[in-house]
Amino acid sequence: MVPTTLRAAIGTYPRTRALKEGAVASDLLRLDLADIPVISRAFAPMVREGRFDVSEMAIATFLQARAVGRPLVLLPVVLAARFQESAMLCLAGSSIQGPADLAGRRIGVRAYSQTTGMWLRGIIAEHGGPPPSASRWITFEEAHVQGIADPPWAERAPKGADMMAMLRDGALDAVIVGNDVPDDPNLRTVFPDPKAAAEAFWGRHGFVPANHLLTVSQDLAEMHPELVQELLRMVRASAAPVRPGERGAPPATRAALNPIIQLALDYMTAQDMLPRPLTLDDVWAGLPAGVE
Repeated sequence: MVPTTLRAAIGTYPRTRALKEGAVASDLLRLDLADIPVISRAFAPMVREGRFDVSEMAIATFLQARAVGRPLVLLPVVLAARFQESAMLCLAGSSIQGPADLAGRRIGVRAYSQTTGMWLRGIIAEHGGPPPSASRWITFEEAHVQGIADPPWAERAPKGADMMAMLRDGALDAVIVGNDVPDDPNLRTVFPDPKAAAEAFWGRHGFVPANHLLTVSQDLAEMHPELVQELLRMVRASAAPVRPGERGAPPATRAALNPIIQLALDYMTAQDMLPRPLTLDDVWAGLPAGVE
């Protein structure tokens, strides 16, 4: 039997390294892995063109894509998850003392649809901070999903503007970054104690927010469910064993993921990020039978 080759875009993490290095063998399929150093650059081509058979995908991007009917199927795999509170920064000398001080402030974010921004806006509201509409959200890119418009309280930065430079120059009051938080003594986190805020989130919800999941094309799921099953086996075999209940351990089943997805749906609805309501059944539509 000649293995089927699937075009894939997957980032490199501890749980994917063995998969990407070919240490997880399969007689059914091979992965033709695209060389994409910044994995978020794969999301728009997957959503807009169906460029890959398999693609990592930000949770907010997938939910927006599902809401507009893009032919993607979500798999019960988390590739990246983290607490978000350390990703919101302001100047060290800012008058912002915490999330409650963000009303009327100019907040920079790569895109209003960015998943880290989605989680943080929801967390801010839970901390007694202002709703998204009470702040000015300055964006630098459009959504990965065509047809998704930003809400009235978001506006585009001048063409060519740099978000961190705007913060340092006083054109922004705070910014949301991603994984790479600048090591700069002139900056500090908006949350006075990000670790304590993360503990509070854990106490409320009992999970670490998921940033990136795994998706496949609808055609692959419908025509070759056996390959989707094999892909899941390979991804799970690649992941290092974790202790039950360990914080940061990616959920490996649909049932374990449901609370995370439901909270994301609730946050996105409150933030005017979805063109139509979605249920959990909508989110999992197309998943091959037997995949849990």
